[in-house]
Amino acid sequence: MKWFVSVLLVCAAFGVQAREAGDWLIRAGAHTVQPKSDNGTVDALPAKVEVDDAISVTFNVTYMVTSNLGLELLAALPFEHDIDIGGATAASTKHLPPTLSLVYTFNPGSKVEVYAGLGLNYTLFFDEDTKGALNGAKLRLNPSWGPAVVAGVDINLTEKWFLNADVRWFDIDTDAKVTAPGLTIKDKVSIDPWAVGVNIGYRI
Repeated sequence: MKWFVSVLLVCAAFGVQAREAGDWLIRAGAHTVQPKSDNGTVDALPAKVEVDDAISVTFNVTYMVTSNLGLELLAALPFEHDIDIGGATAASTKHLPPTLSLVYTFNPGSKVEVYAGLGLNYTLFFDEDTKGALNGAKLRLNPSWGPAVVAGVDINLTEKWFLNADVRWFDIDTDAKVTAPGLTIKDKVSIDPWAVGVNIGYRI
């Protein structure tokens, strides 16, 4: 406990410089993506579709247009999700979720800076694989465009370094197509995940 208090005292000794137009905020860490519990049904199958949680390394860069307003780009290493049908794993897929958001910092220059934003998400699905009930079939998930929201906090440690935590929501709906000899199934899968992340940040 003593060492933790000492770290806090050292961090408190550093001043906090207010964000300014032209600053770049770079964050790196990890997010867990948690799709909503009910992702819909496939009409041709008498069972619910569930997309499992996933975690991956994430990055985001924010360019401050003013001391309050910034433009943020979110990127990540691929997330990999299992897809369950009727409680059993029937497929898996990977996805990348680049998202461009306009974010507003409510209290620039404070030790703890709070921000929120609204953006546009593009989700690219790839490496779809089938197993179990869909073994031998081909799965295709179309890319998705949709709105995204973010809320987060930056905890300033020095004038340059800070810790970050954020919560995000994405509107992700994809058209799914399953093909096999003599069979074609098409339907929409609604994923709409929440994502929770922690990062270390640096200001340039």
